[in-house]
Formats: sequence, C-alpha cells, structure tokens
Amino acid sequence: MYGIAHAVVTALGCSPALGFVHSGHERSFVLDIADLYKTDIAIPAAFDAAADGLDDVASRTRRALRTRINDTGLLDRCVNDIKTLLHHNDDTSDHQDRMTLQSDGDTHLESGHNYSDEVLC
Repeated sequence: MYGIAHAVVTALGCSPALGFVHSGHERSFVLDIADLYKTDIAIPAAFDAAADGLDDVASRTRRALRTRINDTGLLDRCVNDIKTLLHHNDDTSDHQDRMTLQSDGDTHLESGHNYSDEVLC
C-alpha cells in the first residue's frame, strides 16, 4: 500500500513529505494517502488470508492484497483522490488564480513587473 501510494504521489509531482494527518516524516503524505485505503483493501485482505489458516499466511496476504488492488482500480482511485484533495483543476479558463501585487489604495498590479522606477498612487 505504501509503495503504491508513494508511486502515485511522486508521479503526480507532489511532495511525499507534505503531510496533513501525519507529520514530521519524509513520507507523511504517502502515509496519509495509504491510510485512505487500508480499511477497504489491506485489512480485509489480511483477515481473509488469516481465516484460511496460518500456513504461508504472508504469501496469501500479498496475493490477496494484489488481487484487491487490481479489482478496485487502486491506482486510478489514488490519482483521482489526490487531485480532489489538492483541488486540482484541469480547466485552463479565466478561473485560474491570478498573482498580483497590492499597493496603496487597494490597487492590484500585475506581478512579474519591476515597478521601482514608477510612481504608484
């Protein structure tokens, strides 16, 4: 689960250390994302494998986890959920945030321009 979450986080260009629930770790965001799916995917896979007996339980758990990951489309879910959590919008219309500079009199000036030689009133 952590490997998949880490792969998706880095593939989307997000910082693995950007934690919301977890903090103080270089993979805090990865841990946050993996926790979203533990109760749906990892925990049931582990209990199903344990219910079948203790012989080779680790291998059965890994196979059950792999099957659940494929059946639930976890990679696509991770991508969509991360984009939703970070309010990603593919729309390139005029609704994009605009960076401005605020001067006296609540005047907003376009950023990326050197106004040092101009008088701003």
